[in-house]
Amino acid sequence: MTEHAYSGDDVAHCSVIEVHIDELSQLFDSLDPSPFHKRDLDPKAAEYIASSAQDLPRRKRIALVLYLDKKGGDHDEGRLVGEAVREHFARESEYTRRRLRRLLSRGWISLAIGVTFLIVAFIASTSVGRFASEPFAPILRESFLIGGWVAMWRPLELFLYDWWPIVGERRVYGRLSRMAVRIVYAGAQTPDG
Repeated sequence: MTEHAYSGDDVAHCSVIEVHIDELSQLFDSLDPSPFHKRDLDPKAAEYIASSAQDLPRRKRIALVLYLDKKGGDHDEGRLVGEAVREHFARESEYTRRRLRRLLSRGWISLAIGVTFLIVAFIASTSVGRFASEPFAPILRESFLIGGWVAMWRPLELFLYDWWPIVGERRVYGRLSRMAVRIVYAGAQTPDG
């Protein structure tokens, strides 16, 4: 077996995320019993890579350069690690897509419930004058209206604020699922080229 100073994809013209590890097993979740190419990344490593990617320019391809404390390695090692890392982030992108779909589904159900309750509260508010005595009628009328609008709070929050951070996460995971991965072994000079 010929040992190389680096292994993996070309990282020239990429925005680089650098990670230094003693051995490749540190990159992957030790509790995951899956085969190597389907194994999840270590949660802290995945979080570091994803948060680093958020700070990189969006129009530039991302590269992960792993500095490994090993004198040299197999030329194919970088390709295998790259496939495993990209597969991990492709799965995360799919999980995030499903999470967004569930959130929007819950949003539509919440909206239906909220609108129904608002209509009932509005009807109750307009008819309260007929049944309540004069000093309490305005208080009851306003209470029903306020209660109806409060019921709309959660659906509005879901559709106005909760969905777009998930879309942002999915974009990051999508970019990471296509990133270049290179392993640079101890003693190698530079990761470019």
